[in-house]
Amino acid sequence: MSTYTLLNAGRIHAGPGSIESLKDVVADFAAKNVLIISDKGVAGAGLIAQPQALIEAAGARVKLIDNTPPEPDVGQVEAILEAAKGATWDLVIGIGGGSAMDVAKIVAVMLGNDVKLRDLLNKAPIPRRGVPTVMVPTTAGTGSEATPNSIILVPEDELKVGIVSPKLMPDCVILDPLMTLGLPPAITASTGMDALTHAIECYTSKKGNPFAEMIALKAIGLISRSIRTAFSDGKNVDARHDMILGAFYGGMCIATSSTTAVHALAYPLGGKYRIAHGISNAILLPYVMQFNAVGNEAKFRDVAAAMGLDIAGKSDADAATAMIDALYALNRDLDIPADLKRWAITEADLDTLVEGAAKVTRLLDNNPRSMNKDDIRAVYRQLL
Repeated sequence: MSTYTLLNAGRIHAGPGSIESLKDVVADFAAKNVLIISDKGVAGAGLIAQPQALIEAAGARVKLIDNTPPEPDVGQVEAILEAAKGATWDLVIGIGGGSAMDVAKIVAVMLGNDVKLRDLLNKAPIPRRGVPTVMVPTTAGTGSEATPNSIILVPEDELKVGIVSPKLMPDCVILDPLMTLGLPPAITASTGMDALTHAIECYTSKKGNPFAEMIALKAIGLISRSIRTAFSDGKNVDARHDMILGAFYGGMCIATSSTTAVHALAYPLGGKYRIAHGISNAILLPYVMQFNAVGNEAKFRDVAAAMGLDIAGKSDADAATAMIDALYALNRDLDIPADLKRWAITEADLDTLVEGAAKVTRLLDNNPRSMNKDDIRAVYRQLL
């Protein structure tokens, strides 16, 4: 057995109303100047007011940068970094979905290090931890609050690239389901399927280990039992609590294991066609799992059981098929597109997509079943 590592945030506050802990967190860091990085949607929904009031009640000054785009590219991240310069920050707080948190993490590191973003994208090491960070997710999907990753779009390559380093791990995370009650159904669906993808991929990854296995199966169970309720009844606090925990556990899985081919094939879809990351993952998930099931039926049986499927008396192969069928059904119930037709992707686009996905060796190498360019093309072709 090889060695394995679990990375985790320094401290985690969770449960309905846990946002109130932010005042004590700011005080514990003795922070006097606090930078919040968020987006217009979160700010427009009124989700910044309470955190800002809590920070100010702790005696700190607050600056808000709320122009994080949904799929931040290199230039946009550099612009946010420039807007953050000119002051000494004691704490950087990311409030929002994965994009806001990813940007907050990388900006905090760059404020504390003399490094260029493009160098980091080209695998330059991060010398040391940056400004301390607090992550407050307002969606239940990316798990960025629990990962050592920051994902940035590189427009000229039409590809999203991951910067991965333990120095990106947040110092504190606040998981308050009340911060997610206003999520519209479509965002609930796409982010929830993103979280489910993380858990399933990490459980079946070549880097799977006892940490990932325990956490992933719990995440799969929480999400499977509550995603439909959160989708149809967004004010259901119990369902939202399950989802925010499931997403966090999915992020923890990434921090100890790794995602695989679903994410590798999703990155070109986001990079070239700007398809939302959660939607790309959701569409690809059952198709890639159908490919991956060969030779991995026993693990897929575990996933089926965690999803709450009745697999008593079924062979491992039949249980794996039931799991894949359940993923197709879940996408239908959540109004996830069944293919890529609405983005006008055709056979002529396949070469570009295949080449883009094949470059993501960081993830393809972890796939439980070897996947070459012909295999990648075959998966994409099923979605046309």
